[in-house]
Amino acid sequence: MSASLNNSYERNVRPCIDLIDSLRALGVEKDLALPTIAVIGDQSSGKSSVLEALSGVALPRGSGVVTRCPLELKMKKSRNEDFWHGKINYKDYEGEIKNSADVEKIIRKAQNEIAGALGISDELISLEITSPNVPNLTLIDLPGIVRVSIRGQPEDIGEQSKSVIRKFITNQNTILLVVVPCNVDIATTEALRMAQEVDPYGERTLGILTKPDLVDRGMEDAVLSIINNEAIYLSKGYMIVRCRGQQEIMENISLHEAMRKERDFFNTHPYFSKLYDEKKATIHNLADKLTHELVHHIEQSLPLLKEQIQSKLAETQGELNRYGSGAPTDPEEKIVFLTNKITAFNQDAINLTAGEELKNLPQVNIFSSLRKEFADWKTDLQKSEEKFKKVIEKELKEYEEKYRGRECPGFLNYQAFEVIVRNQIKELEEPAVARMNDISDLIMNILIHLSEANFKEFPQILKIAKTKIENIKETKEKEAESMLRTQFRMELMVYTQDSMYSDSLKKLKLMEEKAERQAHGVAYPRSGGLYKQSDIEDAMEELTRHLKSYYSIASRRLADQVPMVIRYIMLQESAKQLQREMLQLMRLNDIDVLLEETDDIYIKRNNLKSRQDRLKKALKRIIIS
Repeated sequence: MSASLNNSYERNVRPCIDLIDSLRALGVEKDLALPTIAVIGDQSSGKSSVLEALSGVALPRGSGVVTRCPLELKMKKSRNEDFWHGKINYKDYEGEIKNSADVEKIIRKAQNEIAGALGISDELISLEITSPNVPNLTLIDLPGIVRVSIRGQPEDIGEQSKSVIRKFITNQNTILLVVVPCNVDIATTEALRMAQEVDPYGERTLGILTKPDLVDRGMEDAVLSIINNEAIYLSKGYMIVRCRGQQEIMENISLHEAMRKERDFFNTHPYFSKLYDEKKATIHNLADKLTHELVHHIEQSLPLLKEQIQSKLAETQGELNRYGSGAPTDPEEKIVFLTNKITAFNQDAINLTAGEELKNLPQVNIFSSLRKEFADWKTDLQKSEEKFKKVIEKELKEYEEKYRGRECPGFLNYQAFEVIVRNQIKELEEPAVARMNDISDLIMNILIHLSEANFKEFPQILKIAKTKIENIKETKEKEAESMLRTQFRMELMVYTQDSMYSDSLKKLKLMEEKAERQAHGVAYPRSGGLYKQSDIEDAMEELTRHLKSYYSIASRRLADQVPMVIRYIMLQESAKQLQREMLQLMRLNDIDVLLEETDDIYIKRNNLKSRQDRLKKALKRIIIS
């Protein structure tokens, strides 16, 4: 590649990668998934050697889990041939690295501070390297997959390492770089199996084969089959590299010399030389491949990333609106703030009684619940009326046997009518009171939720509001119960307008005649015809008809009156009483105590503001990129 083309390439590549690095530095990865390349591999797969060859610096090596924290490796190509600079970030620490030989020691120190001497953590360490010998590329090196723990390590160290890996590779915006040695069966490697779990079709996985110099004679064709995507298919294909082995490290073979030896190895290899010609081999070609994949991936992801940030910003603003802005510090402004809070709550309470939308509980409409409760009450009355029809004959017979005096059979007096009606209506009194108590609980629970929505950040006001709601509930339940019981005592008078009673009786007769027509084709008179009855039976039947007619009137009256009592006292009067008592809070002198916030709310609001700030910065950077 000519110098001019190379410079043009770098001008296109570096800003693209820097954009994602800057978003990660802002902490945006806490909120949404950023496009990246994650490197995974089993122990002794050659993963560290690949990263060393790419970065030009020695990374921690050894037995057991060496990479114990995810390592973000940011490589920036410098045009200055004699320049090398390193920078490391983790937790709250940021430090410069002046000598590349110190990198391994500094990373080990960082891992020990984060995860202890032998533990594993998912907390990220960021290592930035600027050098003329590195590609423009950012990778995240993940802990090696452990099969057996060594002395001092937790027994579940293997599962811990997999848990950290899954956290990163599950992200659909992550390209998976799976490192596998040539001298093992690729199908049995844990790294490839984990990649297939999250990427079953291999759409975002790139395979890297290492240690080609250890391939047994006669197995070269099998390796070529893998590289040519004929064994386990991956959309992004495979690359093969040869890095420094342990013996070469002991012999102090430099990384630069190791790359020369790698090039010679593939150039002269009887089987693998054509892979070099196809640019499927060597660290140099791997770097180019990875850079191209990452830049292309970032470019493809940016439109969606922009949409996600905008959506997250809207969501964050919505949460901030729910938590409010917090109380002001100025005394006069505090009074205005408290007044506005209480006024808003009171308005919501009044809107609740009118069935209008609530500002802080927009999804709540109490009348939908009340309609169901009142419909159930009407159903109770209908069931009672049906039951009454069935027990009338029994009640009349018992009265005839127990209470008839000197009158002749069939001449049951008005007292019988009253006793039977009163007994049946009396049975409805306790269910009506129970229904009122259930609805009272429903209304008060909604008022509690309303107070929580309005005052959740101010525990003292919320505590006072809840106490007032409970006290009002107790008081209004007694009032409503008293009024309901009064209503039932009035019902025991057995009264209705003559015209209403006549209309009800006439309607019942018409219904009976209609039923007879449907059954027999003609309506027969009560005394005579095919179904002629005795005078006593006629009298009993007539009284039955009167009982049914009156009970129907009383039932219709109760169907409306009981809900009206409940709605008036438990909903409207409770809300008005609550409004009056909440307004009294503004007369108190301890406004500062009322407006004290919980630590959780304060921290949550600050976290939301921080998220909002970084998302706004991220969106701005994407727009101008």
